Amino acid sequence: MALNGPRAPWFLRRALAALGVALAAGLAMGQGYTPTTDLGQVGLPDQAAGAALLEQFRRSVNAEPFYLEFELHALPRRGNEQVFRGRLWGARNDRGPITRIGVTGADGRERRFLVQGGLEGGIWRSEGAAGAVADPSGLMKPLIPGVETTAFDLQMPFVYWPEPGLVGVQRIRGRPSYCFIFRPPADFAARFPGLSGVRAYLDAEYPAPVQFELIGPDGKVAKTWSLLDLKKIGGRWIVKEVDVRNEATRDKTRFLVTGAALGIKPAAGLFDPARLAEAPPPLVEQIVPIAP
Repeated sequence: MALNGPRAPWFLRRALAALGVALAAGLAMGQGYTPTTDLGQVGLPDQAAGAALLEQFRRSVNAEPFYLEFELHALPRRGNEQVFRGRLWGARNDRGPITRIGVTGADGRERRFLVQGGLEGGIWRSEGAAGAVADPSGLMKPLIPGVETTAFDLQMPFVYWPEPGLVGVQRIRGRPSYCFIFRPPADFAARFPGLSGVRAYLDAEYPAPVQFELIGPDGKVAKTWSLLDLKKIGGRWIVKEVDVRNEATRDKTRFLVTGAALGIKPAAGLFDPARLAEAPPPLVEQIVPIAP
């Protein structure tokens, strides 16, 4: 179901918001941003309602354990398309949402990542038999060379940045959506000066991201994450297709889900950084294939 069609329920808010969105960015975003409110908004937006929606979104990320099989289609503006295959597990622990992902590169090696969300986030990487290494500086790097998707998109640290601002309500991809502005705290800004903020759009009815934009130091959009399509499985809706586009190079990565299992029982140690180098045990739950 494409998002510009009829009103659709969003399973995103329960299990798959971990696919990383990044939104927001603020009143001092710099040049190139003038908020509009084309849905008849009068006066200032309801900050309390926006704060409640955002808190609901924080609680809903990975609320139900799940498993996905996917493809990453690297679509450069110039050059040939490349397709990488991967697997993704999502759940929650006492620190917040946690995601494990494995992507096989062109060299045939699987690169594994563990991404902890929440107020105390973290990222670990491992290749082959190599042990897991904490890699906080790798937050903004591509998961594998040639794609635009990063650990930042999975972790969504901006959701927890202090003093988010609600700009208003706009129609994005056919859905009325709350537009938020997030500005990074000083320590994050010092480590990643290339990001001055995130502008995010959350669905006005369901706490799910429709689109988010990473803003560069010049106030211009550097990268756009867009939810394109959903798929209904067993009466619930999951993500089917997401685009991540580099606005400077116009290169794009398309995330396509090819299989899913919902409400899984994660194996012991699946989200333990010390065991990231180990191959996860076979999934016993039924995987539902998803056609293109």
